[in-house]
Order: sequence, then structure tokens, then C-alpha cells
Amino acid sequence: MKEFSEVEKDLAAVRQALDRSGKFLSLHGLSGVLAGVYALAGATYAYFLLYYPNSPIGFRFYFINEKSVLYQLIFCAVAVLALSLATGFWFSKRKAKSLNLTFWNETSRQLLIKLSVPLLSGGIFILVLVLRGYYGIVAPAFLLFYGLALFNASGNLYKEVQVLAFCEILLGILCALWPGFGLIFWAIGFGVLHVLYGALVHRKYDV
Repeated sequence: MKEFSEVEKDLAAVRQALDRSGKFLSLHGLSGVLAGVYALAGATYAYFLLYYPNSPIGFRFYFINEKSVLYQLIFCAVAVLALSLATGFWFSKRKAKSLNLTFWNETSRQLLIKLSVPLLSGGIFILVLVLRGYYGIVAPAFLLFYGLALFNASGNLYKEVQVLAFCEILLGILCALWPGFGLIFWAIGFGVLHVLYGALVHRKYDV
């Protein structure tokens, strides 16, 4: 029977092998669920801001003419993003600690780069759209660039992320084909899909 010190060495070797495997294993499913909840809360806020008491499904086209409304929508989107990032960071760091893994390593650095390039490019592009007044394609652009970022980083994440990426890209294309329903597609892509994805990952890898 192996001595306790030898078992510790074996576990350390396994952890090092996992760190070198190129997979970011600290991703927590609950962070995905909460990100989806934040997005649904943001979509609800946008609904009351834009459509209430009417149904958003009944509006084929809707134009934002007031800057105050636009600023509130931007603030809502930024708040949802900030909460999602903070939650993901906290859960991932906590999971890495529980697994005795290094949170910030070569894999996490590669992951950050792969996510940042499409997301930053998309963010700048969306900002240009807003400044130019092309509000109708902002929601499709969000979904498309987010899906592309997930696909670009999926090699360093769980295989379920690639499925999520394809779904986001498909929703972005459909959203562009059916203008006026951006809030519905946004709620599905960032809300419902994240809750389902997060629950699946939590069940398979966290429990």
C-alpha cells in the first residue's frame, strides 16, 4: 500500500497533467445558470422600458428615438455583462481552489485571448452601429460575435460550449432575418440557453 506522501505526489502529478492538457477545468456550471438569470432579468427590464403593457411579439419594428431610453438599455447590458463576468470569475476561482488547480496559467491566458479578440472586435463594431443609429442589427451582432467568441475558445473548454456557440450563431442569423424581435432572440440566446447549458455542465462536471 502506498505511503500517504506518495499518494500526494501522484495527485500533484495528475493535477500538473490536467493543467497541461489545454482544458480550462475551473469553469463552473452555476456561473452559466446565473448569467442566464441575469440576462433574463435584463430582458425583463428592457421589456418594461420598451413594450409594456403591450406584447413584444406583436411589434415587428420598433425604433428607439429617445437617447435616455438608449442609455438605459446600454446601462442594462453593461450591468448584465459585469455581473456575469464577476460571477464567472468567482465561481471559477473557487472551483480551481477546491481542485487544487492553478487558476491563472497558460490555458487560462490562451482562453482569455481567444475570447477577447472576437468580443472586443464585436464590441467596437456594435458601438459603431449604435453611434450610426443602426439599432436594428445590434441584437444580431451581439449574438453572432458572442457565438464566434465561444466557438473560438471552445477548444479550451468543455465540448458543450461548442454546441452553445453554434446555437448563439444560429440565433444571431435568425435575429437578423426577423428584425423587430431582437429582445426575444436576446432573451433566448443569453438567458434561456445559458440556464440550460449551465445546468447541464453543473450536473456533468460539478456534482
